[in-house]
Amino acid sequence: MTAARALRLLTAVLVFLALIVGAAPGVPPAQAVSLRGHDISWPQCPTAVGGFGLPLPPASSQFVVIGLTKGLPFTENPCLASQLKWATDNRKPAQAYTMAAFPTAAQLATYRTQGPWSSATRAGQLSNVGYAEARFAIASLVKTGFAPRVVWIDVEPRPAQPWPTATAVQQRENRYLIEGLMRGLRDARYSYGLYSFTSGWASITGSWRLPGVPVWATAGMLDYPNEALDRCRQPSFSGGRVYISQWYDNTRDYDLTCDPYAFTPLPIPASTLSGATADFNGDWNNDILARYTARAELWMYRGTGQGGRLTGVLIGTGWNGFALETPGDFNGDGPLDVLARETSTGILWLYRGNGTGGFLPRLRLGAGWNVMNSIVGPGDFNGDQRVDVLARETATGHLWLYRGNGTGGFLPRLRVGTGWNTFNALAGPGDFNGDGAVDVLARETATGTLWLYGGNGTGGWLPRTRVGGGWNVMTAVVGPGDFNGDRRTDILARDSSGMLWLYPGNGAGAHLPRVQVGPGWNGFSPLF
Repeated sequence: MTAARALRLLTAVLVFLALIVGAAPGVPPAQAVSLRGHDISWPQCPTAVGGFGLPLPPASSQFVVIGLTKGLPFTENPCLASQLKWATDNRKPAQAYTMAAFPTAAQLATYRTQGPWSSATRAGQLSNVGYAEARFAIASLVKTGFAPRVVWIDVEPRPAQPWPTATAVQQRENRYLIEGLMRGLRDARYSYGLYSFTSGWASITGSWRLPGVPVWATAGMLDYPNEALDRCRQPSFSGGRVYISQWYDNTRDYDLTCDPYAFTPLPIPASTLSGATADFNGDWNNDILARYTARAELWMYRGTGQGGRLTGVLIGTGWNGFALETPGDFNGDGPLDVLARETSTGILWLYRGNGTGGFLPRLRLGAGWNVMNSIVGPGDFNGDQRVDVLARETATGHLWLYRGNGTGGFLPRLRVGTGWNTFNALAGPGDFNGDGAVDVLARETATGTLWLYGGNGTGGWLPRTRVGGGWNVMTAVVGPGDFNGDRRTDILARDSSGMLWLYPGNGAGAHLPRVQVGPGWNGFSPLF
């Protein structure tokens, strides 16, 4: 061991002791409610079963987080049962963590169909593998009788099974895998969060912003005395709230709860379905919201994830007099929201979703929006991973980008187009051409041609492409995101008879043959 390494280890031990007693020279003490604990897994197993024989936590430890795997997905910690018994016998509250990793070719072949998404696309296959990783971890919990309130997802470089990180496409694929794991835990009713660190998360996911998902943040080997507490106070790698901070030395992993979190249960996070602006009830399937005009009722039609007939649920009354749109998670709390422009006043309201198909109290975003005759929620249009709004000005036909600030407000608007009054329908389908940037669909009034305006990912446009003709026979055009579960964004359109049609996207800016969703939609305006 070098002198520098020895000094680093001594510093780590001194800081841990300082945190235990709540004070260190020149360091503000931790809040009284913060707890100190450890995480353990297969390295604490005896060498005879493949572990390193590292010690279990000391008696002073106030909680543990127990690893479910032997370092990689589809493996099991050989000492899980005995470590759980140790925690139970010593009355240590316990949570769990499981590893995420990109699949090997064999794992992809084995598990690509074992999840809720269509296996017809690579994105669906990867998501299904992530789902299978979660199911394997859950099987370990069931087998040992371990019922943790939270299962943390460990996302970090894995030399034995590396993540592909060279391109933005690979980072998007990594996200699909992680999303599958999150959904697998959610479907089994486990709360979950993310464990990682800034550079690792950036490399693997492209700095994916998930403000509604809890975080367990590692400081690694401590570089300065207060680093563990700083992880509680600093913005996290994903934008989510930090609940636990971790650091380690060659002997143990140390953990600190971030005040006021006291190792209590956490809620299940809202869906993080990539590019979705329409998963309103948080079940990882995109939905349709529709106002029943005659009774001013707002209905949610829950998506099946397979593109089939929908079941409606009444979620509100008194909704006439509003122009409505679903922008996505506009205020950064996780659940998806609804924008409502009040016709009589021009006030724009944010109806914050609660993640289960209802609303929190509304917030006023601004006045003067009656000068706009179309408001579209495309998702993240300028590439900063915050939800934006596009609005067309009636008098001029100018298209304006209102950049979301990620907390329910706007940055200064930017003009992103002119001449948009030639269109009688605008919709934000998400990433319709498969390049990673969100797009806009626009139907030309004079010809009925549907055009795809591909976003360039930084707040501008690629050259438009023609999707098809004859779309003026449709009385509504809606961009629901991925409606049939193949992880490609789709189009929904209603014809004059009230039939709703699904036009499945092909992932490259065009659509496959249409499929009936169901009749009887003429009583609704708008669909969004």
